[in-house]
Amino acid sequence: MINLAGHCDPYSNGCTNLSSDIKSCQAQGIKVILSLGGGAGSYYLASSDDARHVATYLWNNFLGGQSASRPFGDAILDGIDFDIEGGTNQHWDDLAKYLSGYSQRSKKVYLTAAPQCPFPDAWVGGALKTGLFDYVWVQFYNNPQCQYTDGDITNLAQAWKQWTTNVPATKIFLGLPASPEGAGSGFIPVSDLTSQVLPAIKGSAMYGGVMLWSKYYDDQTGYSSAIKNDV
Repeated sequence: MINLAGHCDPYSNGCTNLSSDIKSCQAQGIKVILSLGGGAGSYYLASSDDARHVATYLWNNFLGGQSASRPFGDAILDGIDFDIEGGTNQHWDDLAKYLSGYSQRSKKVYLTAAPQCPFPDAWVGGALKTGLFDYVWVQFYNNPQCQYTDGDITNLAQAWKQWTTNVPATKIFLGLPASPEGAGSGFIPVSDLTSQVLPAIKGSAMYGGVMLWSKYYDDQTGYSSAIKNDV
């Protein structure tokens, strides 16, 4: 069952009300993407055939296909995000291939992923090798071995180089928590980010920007507004 953190009740078909909101964002050039997985729960794909069925379900219910039970009504999402943090690492590459295959039907199906910063990622590392992913927002937090710590950029910079030189994606993003409460570790103060971290990574042709977890924490801290001009 889809989870939109209390913004609507999918059990009563209450999320179709968001259709106009989604279209409004898209009209302003903002891509709206459905995220699969997350840090809790157990989930996995059993086989390549299972991956094909999931891709078909996603296409018909959230993307350019048709279904009588579309949770967002006639709004067509822009793509699918792979936030796989558990289960197994099997068949996510198959899911990416099947979803990408739908791109030829009408509008492009964007594929994105949110791997952990230790390279290669334990869950979606194989899927990323397909070269089908547009945006990869790497989580440079909750992983002390590859994140920024108190004035020391070494671990983050080394991991960033691994990601930007070894992953065939369109753009790589620096994923960060928008407040200290947003993660167990890895928060970077605005001044450190703008004076030390961004200057060290922006030179890469693969640099796409900064991803923040999450909108809720960003609303509390104003982190995105504070860093926007430097990103």
